[in-house]
Amino acid sequence: MFFERPDSGEIAVLVHIDFHDQGESYGPEEFVELAISAGADPVAVVTGSRQRPDSKYFVGSGKLDEIKNIVDQEGAQVVLFDHALSPSQERNLEAVLMCRVLDRTGLILDIFAQRARTHEGKLQVELAQLQHMSTRLIRGWTHLERQKGGIGMRGPGETQLETDRRLLRERIKSIQKRLAKVDSQRDQSRRSRARSSVPTVSLVGYTNAGKSTLFNRATGAEVYAADQLFATLDPTLRRLDLEQIGTIVLADTVGFIRQLPHRLVKAFQATLKESSEADLLLHVVDAADHSREENMVEVDSVLEEIGANEVPTLKVFNKIDALPAAEPRIDRDENGMPVRVWLSARDGVGIDLLQQAIAEILAVDVLDETLILPSELGRLRAMLFEQGAVRSECYDDFGRSVLEVRLPRKDYLQILSRAGMSEDQIEVEAA
Repeated sequence: MFFERPDSGEIAVLVHIDFHDQGESYGPEEFVELAISAGADPVAVVTGSRQRPDSKYFVGSGKLDEIKNIVDQEGAQVVLFDHALSPSQERNLEAVLMCRVLDRTGLILDIFAQRARTHEGKLQVELAQLQHMSTRLIRGWTHLERQKGGIGMRGPGETQLETDRRLLRERIKSIQKRLAKVDSQRDQSRRSRARSSVPTVSLVGYTNAGKSTLFNRATGAEVYAADQLFATLDPTLRRLDLEQIGTIVLADTVGFIRQLPHRLVKAFQATLKESSEADLLLHVVDAADHSREENMVEVDSVLEEIGANEVPTLKVFNKIDALPAAEPRIDRDENGMPVRVWLSARDGVGIDLLQQAIAEILAVDVLDETLILPSELGRLRAMLFEQGAVRSECYDDFGRSVLEVRLPRKDYLQILSRAGMSEDQIEVEAA
């Protein structure tokens, strides 16, 4: 739309460079999976190492010649860099390689564009794409120095580039307004769940850790699940009944990845709020992945970025079917509380242990009591009903209201505070 750039195809050459000044290095395996997930056909992976990126071509002249030779030999249509490229580096590389060049951010955006299914998901992807595109408009219209001139055609002299920028800004503002509306609707739903005392449990984790398979197994849903990166993009919520604590809402969310572009995190704020405002996070980990420790660190860093690092978290080590002699189990801390669950979502092994662990963690902060309220505490009784916390009500021989209540303890304490009372002033029926 805005670019005079070479056409892109599926035959791809991948470039992965290790930089000495970046500390920890990692291999190109994940990037190969990303390219395949985007529908590319990788024919070669070019690797190398440098002290720091070259300002003009990102790689050195020798490595650029190597890439050029492979592109010509293989008839490659696109070169994918496992790094963030500046707009000028992309243009300079395309001028030499004579084919389309995409960086890691552009590739992830392309995958997200393919996976988005809901209206909200498509808006979020478009916002991220437009914000990425806005930095790459320079010299996109070199054939038009100014808009049409001549007698009867003279205008304020706005260049095509300026027009494109203005159109982009207007579209970005429009999408942000629509996403703000979606965010408001989600907030309303979350407040409604909070009023009815329904806890929210959110699945988070590295991409392809098996979150959607686990979600489907636990809830009986049919969310799309596949052995590929970013199979799930749009959030899905389902109710799940646990015997010990009643109904919870389970949320499946987009997976995280190393070097997840910041603008994607910003664009998906409305979706990621399901995690930051959850009562419990299930951090799903691919137990068979040799990089699982590094992946867990990446997930924790994204959780911190979206403000979800303070939410109680239960680690779920999935795919134990790929580990020799691994058995489903619950690991506990020194207080006997669950901290890790080992299971296989594919085989359905250990799902009962996960439900047990969730119930144990959530039940710690749930008040399940029978309260005896005299008539002068009618305001407190009304507030408990308004919260949706009353499961049943009857009256004793003295005309007092006997309420079976169930709600998060923090909500109960807030109600008492608003009523100007303390917990020890309320009579509780002995068990």
